[in-house]
Amino acid sequence: MTTEIDPVKLMKQQVGKAAADRVQSGSIVGLGTGSTTAYAIQFLGDRLKSGSLTDIKGIPTSFQASVLAKQYGIPLTTLDDVDAIDIAIDGADEVDPQKNLIKGGGAAHTREKIVDGLATEFIVVVDSSKLVDRLGSTFPLPIEVLPIAITPVSKAIAQLGGKPELRMGVKKDGPVITDQGNMILDATFEQISNPAELEKTLNNIPGILDNGLFVGLANVVLIGEIKDGEPIVREME
Repeated sequence: MTTEIDPVKLMKQQVGKAAADRVQSGSIVGLGTGSTTAYAIQFLGDRLKSGSLTDIKGIPTSFQASVLAKQYGIPLTTLDDVDAIDIAIDGADEVDPQKNLIKGGGAAHTREKIVDGLATEFIVVVDSSKLVDRLGSTFPLPIEVLPIAITPVSKAIAQLGGKPELRMGVKKDGPVITDQGNMILDATFEQISNPAELEKTLNNIPGILDNGLFVGLANVVLIGEIKDGEPIVREME
């Protein structure tokens, strides 16, 4: 009996590997969060084991990334101990033609923005379903909020034309709590015509830690696609 390999899983593996292949020895690497980035972390571990990559250190963006890095033998460091991040690999929930992103489906966008924003090169790994003409068209905007400020922040988001919804846990009663101990509001906007402006406006509301708009940060977007039943990886122009 042959086991069918899921083409979507295969595609995520390929795009994760393509990103891991771009990491050079001696690099400080930002390790993102999510299913596609998890494969990149796995392949970085494989490269260390085989000796094709040496002397890298990872900076995880979440508890998940930290656990995976340890599992695959990637030494970790912190922002206190490095001068720079050479390369960061991370996923996205939406990517527009200008390489602007919405992130935060895994509730880790605040730490991701710190790490990805510090990286000399930030590589985004996605499958083609994440490509949109305009941000906010398929995915609500995640916003990390201090618990004390949920009500006033919700009102402020509504005044900006957003519909905020408190993200609730799966297999857990009550809201999702981030690695920083905060809550997530998922805000649906009819359209986000100026991501840079909305990012700043939201982050000026007291109680908001950060939102999932990543504007002008991505250098390279690697896209996994299925063509004629085969997974391929292409780079966004």
